[in-house]
Amino acid sequence: MFYSDLSIHSSLHRALGELGYVELTPIQEQTIPLILADKDVIGIAQTGTGKTAAFSIPLLQKIYGRVAKPHKPLALIIAPTRELVVQITTAIDQYAKYARIRCASVFGGVNQSSQVRHLSRGVEILVATPGRLQDLIQQKKIFLSDVEFFVLDEADRMLDMGFIPDIKRIAALLRSPQTVLFSATWSSTIDALSASLTKNVTRIELSQATVSDNIHQRVLYVRSSQRDELLFHLFSEQHMEKVLVFTQMKHRADKVASFLSKKGFPAVSIHGDKSQKQRMRALADFVSGKVSILVATDVAARGIDVDNISHVINYELPTDPESYVHRIGRTARAGASGVAYSFCSETDKALLESIQKAISDTIEHEDHKFHSAEAMHAKILPKMKKRRFRHTQNRFRPQRRRK
Repeated sequence: MFYSDLSIHSSLHRALGELGYVELTPIQEQTIPLILADKDVIGIAQTGTGKTAAFSIPLLQKIYGRVAKPHKPLALIIAPTRELVVQITTAIDQYAKYARIRCASVFGGVNQSSQVRHLSRGVEILVATPGRLQDLIQQKKIFLSDVEFFVLDEADRMLDMGFIPDIKRIAALLRSPQTVLFSATWSSTIDALSASLTKNVTRIELSQATVSDNIHQRVLYVRSSQRDELLFHLFSEQHMEKVLVFTQMKHRADKVASFLSKKGFPAVSIHGDKSQKQRMRALADFVSGKVSILVATDVAARGIDVDNISHVINYELPTDPESYVHRIGRTARAGASGVAYSFCSETDKALLESIQKAISDTIEHEDHKFHSAEAMHAKILPKMKKRRFRHTQNRFRPQRRRK
């Protein structure tokens, strides 16, 4: 299905054409017609599948020509992180370039004055994090009585971050809007949440743990102690235009960024301990090309949607396969190709095996200067089962003699 087939206003078609949008992704093809038909929709799809356009484009069509009252948006989109809120707002502004539809974002970590100023002028679409949204509702700076379209993006991440109670309190203020919920994974808790928010819902689920054919995946076996040397070797030997490096821990992200910068490869880090100002500056520098390397943790990178990422490097393998798919999905977007390198040490074989099992594929290894045969041929130790002993066994233990 092509964007030219959609029954949307010509101003939206014009903006999408300038952005180079031609063919709909699977999640867009299945959800956009349903949303345009006023259906409540639940979409289960991974990051990088085009979910933002899937809900934004029909939303813009539905409120086209409408004017919101001050402090009373017509559409509400809630996302778990500040970075994702900013990116959704940016995307909507691009789609609505010729539509005269106002979109504003509210999130914590920054002064609220400018956010309140936008709201006082009236915005048709509001994109928000749960915390700041609740603050402004309590201050009577936002009223949700006119909201007709409600989107909850990355519901599973909301659950992980403990936002579900906040979402329920916010939803209780809405007056039966059309509701769209997106999540990368499904669980009984998300199921219960969706049941409380939607009615006559249509659920669309794409196959999980699917990796794009345009991503060139390779595993690099290396000793844990030589990860830095291997990383420097890759940057020295290969031309990498825009690179996203993943670590498991916040302090490791800082150390890796510092190491690369000292070696002549300017890098910035982004993680939960960084202030909002620091995170926004780091992301802006990466997007603009001021720095070509961003080192991130999974939580901080969730929702980062940056064009033209040429390489993703898993400095450390994630502890679950889903995170691996999310990580490498940052490259090879919109039909482009990309490379994903994963470092695997002698203690990571179990993680690698679970990833390969989840994606139903064997990731080829690539030789390099610091190749570790020990890591490559390391055996996966079986999980130790807890042994149960009967209390009566104690009676048969030999007694120590008293001196």
